[in-house]
Amino acid sequence: MIVVTGGAGFIGSNLVAALATGDGRDVAVCDVIGDGDKWRNLAKHALVDIIPPDELFDYLEEAAHEIDAIVHMGAISSTTETDVDWILANNFRLSLDLWGWCTRHETRFIYASSAATYGDGGEGFDDDGNTEALARLRPLNPYGWSKHLFDRRVAHLVASGARQPPQWAGLKFFNVYGPNEYHKGGQRSVAHQIFESATADQPVRLFKSHHPDYGDGGQMRDFVWVGDCVAVVQWLLAHPDVSGLYNMGTGHARSFADLARAVISAMGKAPDIEYIDTPPEVRSQYQYFTEARMERLYAAGYDAPFASLEDGIGTYVRDYLTADDPYR
Repeated sequence: MIVVTGGAGFIGSNLVAALATGDGRDVAVCDVIGDGDKWRNLAKHALVDIIPPDELFDYLEEAAHEIDAIVHMGAISSTTETDVDWILANNFRLSLDLWGWCTRHETRFIYASSAATYGDGGEGFDDDGNTEALARLRPLNPYGWSKHLFDRRVAHLVASGARQPPQWAGLKFFNVYGPNEYHKGGQRSVAHQIFESATADQPVRLFKSHHPDYGDGGQMRDFVWVGDCVAVVQWLLAHPDVSGLYNMGTGHARSFADLARAVISAMGKAPDIEYIDTPPEVRSQYQYFTEARMERLYAAGYDAPFASLEDGIGTYVRDYLTADDPYR
């Protein structure tokens, strides 16, 4: 059995979709479903159980002999959340507790880190997992800090020779887009927000640049198709000898203008883009460039290609956003 925390969320539910229809492995989900449409992210798949977060560790103890791996995707993922105690309880303390449980029960552990750990990118985007390299990073918000705090704790435990799960892997997700993100409100990918504007025949609005090295819409991100993220997790589950901290991007930064053109083109529409001022409260924390270094994942043995921006967006628009049923 695989237990996926945050399994009703965006990346988690895409992983559940692949695992539940793949090699016949049982899948259990831990998440808060709520009273909206988040349940639709799981509606197509057979699951062993859906576990409320406050019952997770009781469930793990009861099912310990059946659990092969925990994939920990659950988190407070909003970069604008200000309740730092809540963020730490969910993103740091819970992760530590799961690491400890997996260590004691010799269960594999894969968890979601974030590119937000890199802060403004001044130290680059190298997924060097040693304690010295991690100590140089300066996240810009509590979400990024909470993820970075756990990465650093794992690095310390590994470097000190402490007991650890038989396999562990942290994935620093960059700008992920794809189906089942519809419940995320303002935290949805820019790709989905562009699609909504274009569908309503409204201009697509992107931020102006306030940096001399980047034109309006020229701000760059490493946009990664969620299907590729799922493929990496599946590869890790199939290769229990691989452990480490790895970037989860494509290795190729593209501009927001490129993203807008890809979405609009996939919809068969003509580009209509306007540029608006970046809100002053955002400017001090704004990243103008992110690009994952992917050499460490390749060196570990992963060799599948990543979707180009145009191919990934094309799949997202044609197979999901414009389909009668947009859920995976």
